[in-house]
Amino acid sequence: MKPPIVRSLLETDLYKFTMWQALLHGHPNSYTEYEFVCRNTPAFPLTELLPEIERELDHLCSMSFTDQELSYLRSLRYMKSDFVDFLTVFRFQRKFIEARAEGERLMIHASGPQVHVMGFEIYVLYIVNELYFRRFDQEAALAEGRARLGAKIARLRKFGRDEPARWYPFEFSDFGTRRRFSSAWHDEVVQRLAREVPEYFRGTSNVYQAMQFGLIPIGTMAHEYMQSFQAFGVRLRDFQKASLEAWVQEYRGDLGIALTDVVGMDAFLDDFDLYFAKLFDGLRHDSGDPVVWGEKALAHYAALRIDARTKRLVFSDGLNFEIALQLYRHFADRIMTGFGIGTHLTNDMGLPTLNIVMKLVCCNGQSVAKLSDSPGKTVSRDETFLAYLRQVFHHPA
Repeated sequence: MKPPIVRSLLETDLYKFTMWQALLHGHPNSYTEYEFVCRNTPAFPLTELLPEIERELDHLCSMSFTDQELSYLRSLRYMKSDFVDFLTVFRFQRKFIEARAEGERLMIHASGPQVHVMGFEIYVLYIVNELYFRRFDQEAALAEGRARLGAKIARLRKFGRDEPARWYPFEFSDFGTRRRFSSAWHDEVVQRLAREVPEYFRGTSNVYQAMQFGLIPIGTMAHEYMQSFQAFGVRLRDFQKASLEAWVQEYRGDLGIALTDVVGMDAFLDDFDLYFAKLFDGLRHDSGDPVVWGEKALAHYAALRIDARTKRLVFSDGLNFEIALQLYRHFADRIMTGFGIGTHLTNDMGLPTLNIVMKLVCCNGQSVAKLSDSPGKTVSRDETFLAYLRQVFHHPA
């Protein structure tokens, strides 16, 4: 039998820890539900993986953080000592997560106190992904993956040779933990990028790899953090402001990239006033046309009389290097940029990939939702609440 897929509880995205800390401090008693969804059609029913998924979840719920891992978290200046103390005794509880089949549809549902279930997401996604891709020809996939990675590195070197220097450098990070081909391949990709194109490779969202390979861990917040505030007792129209204010109070200048597409960019900018625009270092794009989004951000900074060259736009929606370089050329002389590249780095093996997510759907007994600027990325299981959210924020259907 192969070793368990989850190697360390540290092997998740940095923003899971940063959101976890903020929610533990601000809303420790919230109760939430998360649901797994596969947005595309896999090569075989994911329910075939159910016995293996059950074993992997059993293993995950037996794990705890090691002293080395806790020491690493303490070394990050924005991680607070009481939160790391909480992690010293933390274990996932198996009773809070269920995997089952509904026909050929794989259902994974986590429900319980938010500070006990919010961490399941990334582990579940890469467990399912790695089990799925074990069914394919490993040697052929790795050979193709290595060839494609070599071509990406050659493309970056050509970019460095052929294109004139711009106001700000091109920088990208690995955001590919959740949908990777395997942990071994992920390690190979990250180490090779760090070794061969260090002038462009800024770091990884994977905290375990950051510790193991001496890289910078990258990340701030995800949709679930801001969505939670839809159920935290503030007026719905004010949930974005409340979430941004809580983040500022928690991190006081660190982790200053704000996510903009929980109810769409236009509604976000309505709330992102001079106060927040000065306090946050920049914005992250995750849906909608990235050029239109970036131009809106620049116009907003200009209207507030903020020098955009002191801010950063981070792009993270389905990127490959060609798209990232096009966006860089468009914006790099006006504002700092950054690019979070996921599947294109860690699962570009010549095989059709899975489009899987595990999203927050309910908090404190109330539906929550994301109104995406991209078709197909809106998240809700409650059409009535979704319609109300659209009405409140004037978001088009």
